[in-house]
Amino acid sequence: MTDARRLVPRTDTVLAEPAVAAAAERLGRAVVKGAVVAAQDRARRGEIGPADVPGAALAALPSAAASLTPVVNATGVLLHTNLGRAPLSAAAREALGLAAGTCDVELDLATGGRGARGAATVDALLAAVPGAAAAHVLNNGAAAVAMVAAALAGGGREIVIARGELVEIGAGFRIPDLLTSTGARLREVGTTNRVSPADYADAVGPDTAFVLKVHPSNFVVSGFTRSCEVDELTGLGVPVVADIGSGLLAPHPLLPDEPDAATTLARGAALVTASGDKLLGGPQAGLLLGGPGAGAELVARIRRHPLARAMRVDKLTLAALEATLRGPVPPVRVALDADAAVLRARAEALVARLPGVDAVAVNSTSTVGGGGAPGVTLPSAALSLPEPYAAALRAGRPAVLGRLEHGRCLLDLRAVPPESDDAVAEAVAGAPCR
Repeated sequence: MTDARRLVPRTDTVLAEPAVAAAAERLGRAVVKGAVVAAQDRARRGEIGPADVPGAALAALPSAAASLTPVVNATGVLLHTNLGRAPLSAAAREALGLAAGTCDVELDLATGGRGARGAATVDALLAAVPGAAAAHVLNNGAAAVAMVAAALAGGGREIVIARGELVEIGAGFRIPDLLTSTGARLREVGTTNRVSPADYADAVGPDTAFVLKVHPSNFVVSGFTRSCEVDELTGLGVPVVADIGSGLLAPHPLLPDEPDAATTLARGAALVTASGDKLLGGPQAGLLLGGPGAGAELVARIRRHPLARAMRVDKLTLAALEATLRGPVPPVRVALDADAAVLRARAEALVARLPGVDAVAVNSTSTVGGGGAPGVTLPSAALSLPEPYAAALRAGRPAVLGRLEHGRCLLDLRAVPPESDDAVAEAVAGAPCR
C-alpha cells in the first residue's frame, strides 16, 4: 500500500499554484511558505488530505502583511486611544496612497531644486487657524511640548507652571518629567486646586523662559478651585505657551470648556501646542502654532533647533494631515455632531434585521475620549445584546468592539459610521451566541 504521506505535494509545487503565488506577491514569500509547510505537516498527520494542502495554506494566511486587525468602534468613545484615536477621512486615506510612493515631499518640480518640506501642510494649518502667523508639525503632542521646552528653556532656564497642571498624560508619562528631560527647570506656582495671576507674577524673573499653561484634559477638578486664563498672564514680560491638548482648532458648541487654538491665540498666547489625532480628526502629529510677532519668531527658532530633525514627521503624516485640514469633515467631527434621534433610528433598523437575536435598541451616552472634554457626555443610541456577544464580536473579522453595561453588551453607534451598519448586522447575525 502506498504511504499517503508520499502524496503530499512538494513545497515548490504548492507555491507555484496561481492563488498561492498571488498570495506570496501580496504577503511575502516567507509568510506564505510557512503556511504551506504547516499545511503539509497537517497532511502528513492525516488531519487533511494531500489535495487540501493549497487550500489549507491559503486559509491560514493573514488578510494583510501587517498584523493590525480592523475594528468597528462601537464603544461609544469617539477617540479611543487603544483603537488608534481618530479614524482618518477618505481624503486622508487617499493622500496616504499618493504619499506612499515617490513624491515631491522635498522637491520643487518647477525648478528641479530642493523644496520646503511640509510647506503645503503648514499652509493648510495656517488657513485653518487664521490668527496664527507661523506653524510647525512634529511627531505628536508631547513632542511639540518637549521641543518648545528644549528650544526655549533647555539650557537650564525656568518654566513657570501651576502645580495643578503638572499632569500625567497616560501610560505613566508625566508633563514635569517630559519638561525636565530637556534640561529645563520647573518653577511651580499655586496649589493643586488654586492659582492666581499674582502667583505667576511673583515667580517670573530673569531665568524665566516662558509661562506654560497645560489644559488638564483628562480629568476635572471641581469645588474650591481657581485657574488663570491665558489673557491674565500675557503682561508678565515672558511668552505664554498653551498646551491645549485635544487639537480643537476653533470653538465647538458641544464642548464649551474645551480650549481651541484660535481663541487661545487671540487671548495672547505666543505659542499653542496640540495633537493632530484627536478632535482635529487627523493622523498622529504635534501641532505648533505661533501668534503674530514674538510667536512667529519663536516657531522659527524651534524649527532650527537640532532636535527638530529627530522629531520630524514623515511624508505620510504630512499628506494625511493636509488632506484632513483641506478635505471634507473628518469622521470624528461627523460622529461628534451626530443627531441622537438618527442614531436611535439606526439602532432600531439593526434590530429589525436581526430576527431571532435578543437585540434591543436603547438610548445610551457617549464620550469624547482621547484625553479630551472630560466629564462631557453625548446622547447616543446603542444595540443592546446579551453579554456573551462581547467576546464573540471581538473575535470576528472585522472585530466589533462594544462595552459591557449592566450585564449587557452595548454597541453604541455614535462612533460607527452608517456605512458600517451592514458589517455590524452581519457580525451579530454570524456570532455563535444563540
